[in-house]
Amino acid sequence: MANVEAAYRSGEGSKLAVDKVFYDSLKEGQAKRTLVETIKVPMRFGQAWKVPAGHVFRIRVSDGPQVGDFNMWNLHDPRERMWASRTRQLQRAHVSTHDRLWSTLPFLRPMATIIEDTLEDYGKDEDGGRVHDLLGTRCDPYINYLLTGEDFDFHCHSNLVRAVLPHGLTEFDVHDVLNVFQCTGLNEDDQYFMKPCPAQKGDYLEFFAEIDLLCAMSCCPGGDLSVDFLGRDGIDPLSTCYPLEVDIYRLDPVALENWQSPKSPAYKGVHGMRAPNIDWSVIKQDI
Repeated sequence: MANVEAAYRSGEGSKLAVDKVFYDSLKEGQAKRTLVETIKVPMRFGQAWKVPAGHVFRIRVSDGPQVGDFNMWNLHDPRERMWASRTRQLQRAHVSTHDRLWSTLPFLRPMATIIEDTLEDYGKDEDGGRVHDLLGTRCDPYINYLLTGEDFDFHCHSNLVRAVLPHGLTEFDVHDVLNVFQCTGLNEDDQYFMKPCPAQKGDYLEFFAEIDLLCAMSCCPGGDLSVDFLGRDGIDPLSTCYPLEVDIYRLDPVALENWQSPKSPAYKGVHGMRAPNIDWSVIKQDI
C-alpha cells in the first residue's frame, strides 16, 4: 500500500481524537460492571437488542468461528443509523480498539466506540486480510437469485429484516454492515476477497454505547467463510455455521462521571437554498 497520509486526520485537539485513557478505563477489570442480559443469536438467524447510553455490549464467539453482520440505529430515531462509508473515512476500513462507529447525516456523531478486541493483534496477514470489515456489505437474497436463480430466505439481509420488524423498522431501514470477525481485503486487481474467520470460541469485540441504541446482528449463513457458498459453484456451508452471543453490561456510575453523550455538529446553514450575494468568479480572480 502507498504511504499516503489519510484525508481525515485525528491529531491532538482534533474533534476526531479519542480519549484512549477514558475508554481503556471501561474495560473488564478496570471499571465495575454488572451483566444485565445475554442475547443468543441462533445459527443462520438474526436478533435485535437495545443498549442504553453508557452501557457496554460484547459480541462474543460462543461455540466456533462465525461471522456476524451488524447494524445499529438511534433507539429513538432510526433515521440516525450507522454510516459504514463515513466510518471507513474517519476511522479505517477494518476497525478495532478505539475506533468509533459514526452515524448518518445530519446527525454525524459517534454512536459506539470499540473498547476491546481480542483479535486486535491479528493485524494484516500475508494476503492483506484484516478483521472486522467495513469494506463489504451483507449477503442478500437478491444477489443470490441473480447468481443462482434460487431463493434462500436466511441471508444476512433477510435475517436483519426479520430481527427489526418487531421494533417498528422495515427492510428499508436495514443498511450497510460491520462484518464482525470477518477477514477481508482487496486483491491486486482492487477486488474484494474474503478469508476464513480467524476468531475462536471466547473471542469478542466490545463496544461502549455513546447514545441509546437499537442493534441487530445476523449469524451469516456462510458460517466462518471457509467454504465458497456464492454463485453457481458454491456449496452449502452449514457445517461451518455457529451461533453468536451478545452480553450487555451496566457500568458503575463512577466510571462515567466525566462522560457526556456526543452531540451532533451545530451546522446552522441552509445548504445553499438561498443563493448567496457572492460572485465566486470575481473572488477567484483575486486569489
